[in-house]
Amino acid sequence: MIRCVYVRFQSPAPNARGIHPGVFGLVNGLAKHGRLSPEEERFKEENHAWFHAHLINPSDVDPHVYDRTLNPKAAAWFKPTATHLLERLPGYLAILAAHGVACVRVDMADPGTVIYDDPHQIVVVPYATG
Repeated sequence: MIRCVYVRFQSPAPNARGIHPGVFGLVNGLAKHGRLSPEEERFKEENHAWFHAHLINPSDVDPHVYDRTLNPKAAAWFKPTATHLLERLPGYLAILAAHGVACVRVDMADPGTVIYDDPHQIVVVPYATG
């Protein structure tokens, strides 16, 4: 049996909440602090709009999917079949690299308990470790 391997680009280290921010969150953080150049800001706005048009926002389907109490550490993972989405990520990775923000690709067959699933992505709560 062939197992599906999900893909996520994220910070290698967790933030203060214990979350590994994903590529979009990392770029949004740079924008929030005014660190993007005009060209990078334009790229972010254009590509965020493209993703909004081509990728379902899980929160639009289930407003509780990212609720910090109900689903702590919930994170979205791309399905490997979402190649049209994955091929748009290098521009985001270039922005992060230009600002010295680490971002790593993580591939995993079983990233956690699935709380949301659509044709292009899943949202999971990672399994407890310890």
